[in-house]
Amino acid sequence: MRVENPANASHCLSSSDLLPLIEQGNKEYKMDEVQLGSHTIRSHGFAIARTHMHDWLILVLLVVIWVVILIIHPFYGFVGKDMMDDLRYPLQSNTVPVWAVPMYAVLLPMLIFIFVYIRRRDVYDLHHAVLGLLFSVLVTAVITDSIKNAVGRPRPDFFWRCFPDGKDVYDKWGNVICHGDKSVIREGHKSFPSGHTSWSFAGLGFLSLYLSGKIKAFDRRGHVAKLCIVFLPLLVASLVGISRVDDYWHHWQDVFAGLVVATFCYLQFYPPPYDANGSGTYAYFRVIEESTANTTNTINAANLPNAMTGEIQIANQQEPTDNGFMGMHLARNSNSVLEDVESGKS
Repeated sequence: MRVENPANASHCLSSSDLLPLIEQGNKEYKMDEVQLGSHTIRSHGFAIARTHMHDWLILVLLVVIWVVILIIHPFYGFVGKDMMDDLRYPLQSNTVPVWAVPMYAVLLPMLIFIFVYIRRRDVYDLHHAVLGLLFSVLVTAVITDSIKNAVGRPRPDFFWRCFPDGKDVYDKWGNVICHGDKSVIREGHKSFPSGHTSWSFAGLGFLSLYLSGKIKAFDRRGHVAKLCIVFLPLLVASLVGISRVDDYWHHWQDVFAGLVVATFCYLQFYPPPYDANGSGTYAYFRVIEESTANTTNTINAANLPNAMTGEIQIANQQEPTDNGFMGMHLARNSNSVLEDVESGKS
């Protein structure tokens, strides 16, 4: 049994260690590609997009649903004076701004997908990776914002959103009477779950699964550097979630969401990363299987006339030495002997 050098763990993020692993995955992937030939955007892109036309239409529908959910007013639950002890954290800006979330959760993975496509020329992989990523992010967004509106949990800084001057006012039932900016108060009722965190795990979690399949991180060869690549996107997503708690925009319970949806969306198009075919899409290996079967059938059809010709030649060679069909040749030979006797040749 081969034992890996433990010293590899100290070089997890070294480019000299990571590049050979990626190249190794490329070589194994191209073994199948030699059989099939490359599928590019120009040659197969339109056909694949047309096949998944309904998926893209559903994707557009998800965008429309998400926009409608953002317009809907969140639930305003009862917030009493005794609840304010946990809602008096200072109101401050985001460490990770809202505009940065789609940059690292959507755009960054897409750039990596394009880089892999340039190296491998597999439009199946590019199309399914982009489609799976967008589904992961949009399904997560719809679920997250739907729950936000339904729960209406106040953020940890809700007191200063509701009473920017620090003077709290309550009605006769003890519920708050806010006099702050309406948009700020409305945003203050969207604590659970965290949108930043769910988007981060939906996008970067999908990227982590994608990379683990491409580099064969679970090939049982013990390369620690591969795990470093897989865990890096998850670490970034986790740090984003921690920043939401540190900024007092979320309670700690709000940040556990997103990764489950990403896993389901990934497995819709790709085998599990630990699978022997985890480096490619289901569609890619299905095309390889169909192409191999067609090639085999074509070869068999081309060899069939040659095989028939050979059988005929063998039959012709054996014909003079056999006894014929149902003794006909034997009878013919006996008649020849009788004729020879009668003519005095025997």
